Amino acid sequence: MAKASTIEAPVDTAKDALEIRDTRTDKTYTLPISEGAIRGADLKKIKTENQDDPGLLSYDPAFMNTAACRSAITFIDGDKGILRYRGYPIEQLAEGSTFLEVAWLLRHGELPNQGEYDQFVHDITFHTYVHENMRKFLEGFRYDAHPMAMLNSSVAALASFYPTSAHINDEPNATSRSSACSPKFLPLPRSVIAISRVCRSSIPTTI
Repeated sequence: MAKASTIEAPVDTAKDALEIRDTRTDKTYTLPISEGAIRGADLKKIKTENQDDPGLLSYDPAFMNTAACRSAITFIDGDKGILRYRGYPIEQLAEGSTFLEVAWLLRHGELPNQGEYDQFVHDITFHTYVHENMRKFLEGFRYDAHPMAMLNSSVAALASFYPTSAHINDEPNATSRSSACSPKFLPLPRSVIAISRVCRSSIPTTI
């Protein structure tokens, strides 16, 4: 199995199986192979006669040979230098697509047409304004707070302005929430750095 953190779209491999003989008990187990992998949980079926035996575990230091999830968004094979988003090679996206085109691709599965792109740019631009309360929030940090800590806290604080953002399974409003919340991240780093610099410059160096 390739050293990857994801596996690609399902293929019909229901007839494939791995047969394992446990020399401890002389029992044979058949584990189904799907998408070039076996499920780690299936190994728990392989036990000794000891009733307290929880079953066999897989030992994979640093997850060098473990597929962590099935992803329709990302495919990674570090050994071969492969990184694809929604089937598109990262090289192609980096050279020929804008940031917002890739954002649309991740959300919808395909690159936008011109009409979809123009509307998306309009929506994102409209929602880049950050509430004035966020400025007050940032000014509440200690003068020597690290900008990254400020940014992390600010992103979490944005959830209080969009209480419905916790409804992750509310599909009809998912796109509108994404268009409203995501653009806030664009001006935040600049605001964090600017306020951080102002706060530091206003404090005597002897403190």
